[in-house]
Amino acid sequence: MIPEAKAKLLEGKKGLVVGIANDKSIAWGCAKAFRALGAEVAVTYLNEKAKPYVEPLATALEAPIVMPLDMRVDGQVEAVFARIAEVWGEMDFLVHSIAFSPKEALQGRVVDVGRDGFAATMEVSCWSFIRMAHLAEPLMKRGGTLFTMTYYGSQMVVENYNIMGVAKAALESAVRYLAAELGPKGIRVHAISPGPLATRAASGIPEFDELLDKAQSKAPARRLVTIEDVGVATAFLAHDAARLITGETMYVDGGYHIID
Repeated sequence: MIPEAKAKLLEGKKGLVVGIANDKSIAWGCAKAFRALGAEVAVTYLNEKAKPYVEPLATALEAPIVMPLDMRVDGQVEAVFARIAEVWGEMDFLVHSIAFSPKEALQGRVVDVGRDGFAATMEVSCWSFIRMAHLAEPLMKRGGTLFTMTYYGSQMVVENYNIMGVAKAALESAVRYLAAELGPKGIRVHAISPGPLATRAASGIPEFDELLDKAQSKAPARRLVTIEDVGVATAFLAHDAARLITGETMYVDGGYHIID
């Protein structure tokens, strides 16, 4: 079960966490934090192969909604939000923690990326957040907060990050535009930028262990970030006390991004 927090600071809030693959996922760190602070959490899993890994975590969260969501399958994202409308009638937060790039696109030079590889990368890694924001907007009747996950490679050239850096830069720009457009409705939008984490998604990046070592040695905090660190920082921004913070890229990386 999820550890009990002393203060239920998010009690009464309801939201969706997309991107849990297993108990090492950043999305799982976020879901745990939201639930520990009293929020109700709905979750999705990518496909039937992922379902056995996600279902026990959903049970621990007492999630009232557990559904498949693959952005490359027509109608699935709409079905998830339709179910939220049916069960809750509204929502207060969304955590978007998904990205994808075909192997040949991710592991090749940006200058060599083909049209299909570029389109697939941008669809799942950037457009999916815009689409979810569109579907969440009418359900955030009292305002709310939209979160997506980014990385330092959006701003600086990180070896082997390649086309994903381009996609994350587009995602961070989308955050600013969405924040401007949805702000009058009380909807805040943030990109969360964790330091390097040993997740399944990161395993596709060549020489990732070297990147972890570099982050730990150079970050002012001299330690690697955890999914729990990311989760509590994200949950804080969903609290009403953060209502005037929006459009930000929030780094949760021990200060790594400030060091040359």
